[in-house]
Amino acid sequence: MDAIGVIIFVVALLVSVMLHETGHFVVAKRFGMKVTRYFVGFGPTLWSTWRGETEYGIKVLPFGGFVKIVGMHSLDDPDDPDDEARAFRSHPAWQRILVLLAGSAMHFLLALILVFGLALTVGIAYGNTQVGTLSSCVPVSLNAYDNGSCTGSHVPSPAKVAGLRLGDVVTAVDGHPVTNFNQLTDEIRPLPAGTPVTITVRRDSKLVNLHTKVAHIPGRSGSYLGVAYSGYVFQIPSPLGAIEYSGTTFGQVLAGSAQAAAQLPGELHNLFNKNRSKTGVVGVVGAAEITGDEVASNQGWQYKVTDVLLIIASLNVFVGAFNLLPLLPLDGGHIAVIVYERIRAWLARLRGRPDPGLVDMAKLLPVSFSLFLILIVFSVVLILADIINPVNITGG
Repeated sequence: MDAIGVIIFVVALLVSVMLHETGHFVVAKRFGMKVTRYFVGFGPTLWSTWRGETEYGIKVLPFGGFVKIVGMHSLDDPDDPDDEARAFRSHPAWQRILVLLAGSAMHFLLALILVFGLALTVGIAYGNTQVGTLSSCVPVSLNAYDNGSCTGSHVPSPAKVAGLRLGDVVTAVDGHPVTNFNQLTDEIRPLPAGTPVTITVRRDSKLVNLHTKVAHIPGRSGSYLGVAYSGYVFQIPSPLGAIEYSGTTFGQVLAGSAQAAAQLPGELHNLFNKNRSKTGVVGVVGAAEITGDEVASNQGWQYKVTDVLLIIASLNVFVGAFNLLPLLPLDGGHIAVIVYERIRAWLARLRGRPDPGLVDMAKLLPVSFSLFLILIVFSVVLILADIINPVNITGG
């Protein structure tokens, strides 16, 4: 099962690469640019075929892919001078930027489709409403709440006052039905502290109404009941709910990716630490291992499918966002160059001077090569860490 999970991840990664390059390819063709090559992988060619003016093929090393668009920059002259009109650099800036954005857009689109499909088929995993943990007190601070501590508190929790028991299934709050823990907290949190509430629970196949008053924890927004769920329940939302879930998940992953990128320098020393956590910096090999572990776990099929699809979706969001960083040789770096060209041309017009034209990429080659080398070294270090010091699937 571990091997199946790894294979699923590798196939998903190759599909993502192909979609990235397809994004560049389709948009470039749409604007009339000449695309001469569309390849998956690097190194010697295993197979290729020509369709019209484009060669399609597969390379030996399946670690990426590329699309060759004529005239990508000032150093790339067409083999045929007649192709200059169809060269990338000959097209308006907005068209060139759209071609460059198309690769990351495909990653984002794939992630959204995966999460949307997950919601409408497997369902969204919510905490259930069966009481799995009961707090005996109202924590005196946010820190005490985070640590589950009752130290210094002499105020019984609303759940304890109500007489809730482990195993009770909450079915309603003040007569409003709840079917998952999110709905339960949505009913409790907006209430002012001290508001009386009626909690309806299913206990021993009977419905029981329990009464209490919600409390407030200093430093924490919203009111507090003092219960936590015992497990998860999968519920299929409406199409609009699935769209909302997709957008929310996308935003959370994007924010998490930005946070992870900001923490990269500080996390490097943890790559070879004992009990390395899967919540830290993980490379492609580590992500494949995590996927394999999830598939081989003893969880139900819904949990496995959810975890695997969210891993793949998260990978695509991260790669799409990372690729837009304004660094050469990433697409974002090329976009930054085009933006700079247009700003420089605008300033030249203001001064009554001619358009300076394309940026001399020869001057940027040392910067581009240096950043490319850093990315390669970092990727190799991550792969070595994933192999020598695999992530702890139970960590974090």
